[in-house]
Amino acid sequence: MGARVARLFRNFNLENRVFRELSKEKPTSAPRHAVPAPPPPGPDVAESVRQKNEPLHELLRSVYVDSTDPVAAAQALKEASEGLQTEKRLIRVNIPAYAYGLADVTDVPKGKLTIAEALKALGSHQHQPQTWTAEKIAQEFSLDLKDTKAALEFFVPFKVEIIPPKIQSAKQIKAS
Repeated sequence: MGARVARLFRNFNLENRVFRELSKEKPTSAPRHAVPAPPPPGPDVAESVRQKNEPLHELLRSVYVDSTDPVAAAQALKEASEGLQTEKRLIRVNIPAYAYGLADVTDVPKGKLTIAEALKALGSHQHQPQTWTAEKIAQEFSLDLKDTKAALEFFVPFKVEIIPPKIQSAKQIKAS
């Protein structure tokens, strides 16, 4: 109900107010600043444009521009960076590619591991630490010894810790 009353007051005498606003004189814009027109070029200017300027011509002859294609330069840089990582090794672990989301990877750069190789190396170290030492894993997979020791120390796969509940009456998983 309040909206109807508000609309009534808003639309009251609307046509008269519109005609009054339209009949008002519009404000005029400020006058533009007078700018003198440039003088027409004289005959001496036209003659100097047509004339050959010998010192300027000699300076232009001395300029040598050597341009290279930026795409070719980027491609050469990419080829140079690929040349640094040409040392590759064959994959040592055969697993189905779909198991770990791997595409058909046939070789890996030295110093790198695939997911399957990392799991095999960490798992074999966990099961037989005397046989699979950090030095042997580094040699087997062409890794840096420092990085291998750090991975074996800080990354332990398949380790399950069972935390006993605070209440003794709660169900407990029995360790086998």
